Amino acid sequence: MADEEQQQGSANKDQKNGKKRNPLVRVILILVLLLVIVGGVLYWFLHRFEVETDDAFTAGRAVTIAPHVAGYVTDLLVDDNQFVHAGQLLVRIDNRDWIAERDRAAAAVKQAQASLAAHQMLLAVAEKNFPGRLSAAEADLAIAKANEFKALTDYKRQHSVQRAATSQQDIDYSKAALDEARARVAEAQAQVTVAMPVKPNIANVQAQVAGDDATLASAQADLTRAELNVGWTEIRAPRDGWISQRNVERGKYVGVGQSLFSIIDPEVWVVANYKETQITNMRPGQKVDISVDAYPSHDLHGHIDSLQKGTGATFSAFPPENATGNYVKIVQRVPVKIRIDSGLNPDVPLALGLSVVPVVHTDSTPTRDSAGHIVNRDPGHEEIAREPQ
Repeated sequence: MADEEQQQGSANKDQKNGKKRNPLVRVILILVLLLVIVGGVLYWFLHRFEVETDDAFTAGRAVTIAPHVAGYVTDLLVDDNQFVHAGQLLVRIDNRDWIAERDRAAAAVKQAQASLAAHQMLLAVAEKNFPGRLSAAEADLAIAKANEFKALTDYKRQHSVQRAATSQQDIDYSKAALDEARARVAEAQAQVTVAMPVKPNIANVQAQVAGDDATLASAQADLTRAELNVGWTEIRAPRDGWISQRNVERGKYVGVGQSLFSIIDPEVWVVANYKETQITNMRPGQKVDISVDAYPSHDLHGHIDSLQKGTGATFSAFPPENATGNYVKIVQRVPVKIRIDSGLNPDVPLALGLSVVPVVHTDSTPTRDSAGHIVNRDPGHEEIAREPQ
């Protein structure tokens, strides 16, 4: 009995102590809850104008280098990930075949020039000869007609005199002379007819000159192409950048248009694929803070350059067909181009395709110069040179 009473007393004491502790626990819970609410509201208030996405990557220009002419690679003057400058010689292709083509084209040009010069001289002669031939033929015709008139006069005189005053031989001679004179007139008339088309004859020679001129132009074009082919056996860098994806070696045969390697431009930007519900308040020029997954302690600063005029699905290989009976609405993503203004460091190279997390400050307003162009939002940081020294 005593044990039961002792246990009951202990239970009553614990119950009284629990009643005394309950208000304190409640107060603590309420305070914690209030702190959580206040912290949440404060966080929302401080970050309400920040729009973030993890669907973002670094992007840039990659120029594919391909040869204009085919041949064996005789010299390879670059290596993987090497920085090159615009105009720097990268690859040499065996040029002996192309030099032979150039020499053949040069010979064809000289041959065309000689033919043109010959026909030009013929044209100069023709412009004098054909009018002269016509004048000579007309003069011969006049002489032939004068002789015909004389022969006709003699013929009539022989037939008008008394028979006793002439002889049959003189009559026959006058008849033969008249026939000969008339034949000379016909011959001279034919020569005039032959010499008459002076302009067509000159135009014929002019046509030959024009044909030679066209042949020369074609030969010169072939020579220009051959010279270009010889020049294209030396492949030079079209711009500054880093060699990437090299798949050519010395001694390898390369074809026209075959990809040898790519040159990555030093300029890098960010393409962030924001949900369509996140771009409501986004405008070009707004400030952006960028964190790079590869370099967690390295922060970049930039601004929105532009928003793509179309969602990513619109430009995909298989765009969606929304006019179907089983349509399901999906939140689309809009690519946003972000320029990097500051924070770049030559010791922290940004490769293309790195994952980044941009945070757009939609409450920021762009700073513009007098021409209306957006300027660096963070003047305290000098933009470093991206080209290695």
